[in-house]
Amino acid sequence: MPNEIIEGELPDDVFAELREAKETLEHHGLADRLTELMGAPITASIKMLPNIAEDALHTAVDKSLQAALKVALKTLGEETKAGKPKLISHKIMAGMSGAAGGAFGLSTVAIELPVSTVLILRSIADIARSQGEDLKDIQTQLACLEVFAIDGGTESDVDDDTEIGYFAVRAAMSKQVADASKYVLKHGIGDTAAPPLVKLLQLIGKRFGVVVSEKLTAQAIPVIGAVGGALINSYFIDHYQDLARAHFTVRRLEREYGKALVEESYRRIETSGE
Repeated sequence: MPNEIIEGELPDDVFAELREAKETLEHHGLADRLTELMGAPITASIKMLPNIAEDALHTAVDKSLQAALKVALKTLGEETKAGKPKLISHKIMAGMSGAAGGAFGLSTVAIELPVSTVLILRSIADIARSQGEDLKDIQTQLACLEVFAIDGGTESDVDDDTEIGYFAVRAAMSKQVADASKYVLKHGIGDTAAPPLVKLLQLIGKRFGVVVSEKLTAQAIPVIGAVGGALINSYFIDHYQDLARAHFTVRRLEREYGKALVEESYRRIETSGE
């Protein structure tokens, strides 16, 4: 049961926690962080990359999310270790996979990105568990995948008619998540190419692809090389770790204080980017 709140207000310490989460969820874009790293603007536009990159991007994103979906539905429920999330070890492994992308360029994206994405997903799941989520629950497993659709400030919409914002993203994805959950509960996890699951991945892929294009734009710069590729990948996983921490903080507060109060409080918060 949610805690009792006097006059419909969150306690000050909880409101501060929610404020910090919103700061990350709404104004924590990868492009800004890469711009600081590179010393030059990084755009999400695929037009900045070679012509071959557009097809490579779509193929890699689709392959990566398919791999992540299989991991989410088939193995996350077995990962029930207690303790703090192992964020550093996940980041090191992602950095190692990114070194290949930096050294050999766009030709390796179809191999490197699925590896990085699965490593990020496991880190996201680790964070979810630390926030009290049950990784055996299909809703939690799909909530881990949802993190790839949270852009943290990237200017792209879920669709043309949807406002930008964390709760707008969740609302836009709610039907696909519900349909995917019902399908898995009824039919099991044998067919990850079933229409409800494909529709969910397509929606996530629209937003994940924008962030991946930012990553590829940075890696395509000739002077980056293997060392830079590893560093960019560590930024890539750090970006999603931060978003996951904020996302599952909000979900924890929703369980404790009720969804309506948390969302209403979230919308009242003014952050540094507003």
